[in-house]
Amino acid sequence: MAEEWNGDFDPLRDDPEERRVLFAALDSFRQYRRAAHYNVTHRRRQNFYALPTSHWQLLAGAPFNVLSNLDQVDDAIDANAEIASKILTTGLQAFGLDLKPTDPSMDWRDTTTPSDMDKARSTIRQLYRDWSAEGRAERQACYGPVLQDLSGSFAHIRDKGAVKVLVPGAGLGRLVYEICTVGYHVEGNEISYHQLLASSWMLNHTQRPEQFDLFPFALTFSNHVSRADQLKVVKVPDVHPGTELEKASIGMPTHAFERMSMTAADFLAVYVTKEHQGVYDAVTTVFFVDTAPNVVRYIEAIRNCLKEGGVWINLGPLLWHFEERGPAGSGEGTRKGQDGKDDKQPLGVGEPGNVELTDEEVVALVQQMGFSIEKHELRSQGSGYIQDPRSMLQNIYTTSHWVARKVS
Repeated sequence: MAEEWNGDFDPLRDDPEERRVLFAALDSFRQYRRAAHYNVTHRRRQNFYALPTSHWQLLAGAPFNVLSNLDQVDDAIDANAEIASKILTTGLQAFGLDLKPTDPSMDWRDTTTPSDMDKARSTIRQLYRDWSAEGRAERQACYGPVLQDLSGSFAHIRDKGAVKVLVPGAGLGRLVYEICTVGYHVEGNEISYHQLLASSWMLNHTQRPEQFDLFPFALTFSNHVSRADQLKVVKVPDVHPGTELEKASIGMPTHAFERMSMTAADFLAVYVTKEHQGVYDAVTTVFFVDTAPNVVRYIEAIRNCLKEGGVWINLGPLLWHFEERGPAGSGEGTRKGQDGKDDKQPLGVGEPGNVELTDEEVVALVQQMGFSIEKHELRSQGSGYIQDPRSMLQNIYTTSHWVARKVS
């Protein structure tokens, strides 16, 4: 199937800080069940019994059945935790780690942080968007236009496997999978170990469609019309990636498994290098541009890795992820080069500084930095992100959709 981890970098060997981040991600999936039971239901039971006795007795009975509902939420947590357990198991296998390590330096247990636990919960929930039938509307709103633009840009090329596409911020791998199934050679890139572990499990280790129950909204208690909405269950995956990729290989010069890969790395640290210069025919960014502390760096990296005449297809909002980050020092950092000497390079997303631009400014900047804009629209069809369609609160993005071509 898809290559699980690309490149020579080994987080267990090469970087103690990277090892800490990986261990914390693994441990967050291990602790998902216990933490969810404690934070979601146990604490609510405590608060419920703290109500005046006559009040909680009223609400414990029909038609409210608050305590019974909490029992059902516990069952939903257990179902989600089965997915977390599978992600953990395949992640440990991928990195050659033991479930109960005897080497203290390789003991990944009890290393997680509250932030990592939040990421584990959101990653499990994101499976609704990317790998359930119910998430199809969100995928179609975001991935559909990108796939159409790819098709239009390379309609003249018979062998789509000769077209190399890069997907930064690949997340749970659905767009990478979709691009591969229509014939292209595609490389996903993702920095988050939570996302990488989950996408690797989904793409490489699931066995059949609708194998697992997922309760995407069970852990939240606000803005539900009914308890049935809160306890809505969906099946993941909606398709079996392995089977569909086998089908997509029929009659193709190159098997789909050889046309799809993922890299685990900081986009800015990898794709600015000479090794990746002029390699890709297309770059697709979906809900990615606003993850940049400094969007100039993203544009530089994309320009570097695209071939002359290559296309950059973008769709997403501008919810700048680093808007609240405080000021820092210089914009360059020091790393050790292969010769042991200081090597002045950008530090990737960890580089100090950040800036937030408007959509008009982003497009103008892309043009100023060596691209021609072939299409630009603000899509009137709003897009949700892991949005419960029956929720009393609807967060809908107007997305900026454009196609830019690298010019000399």
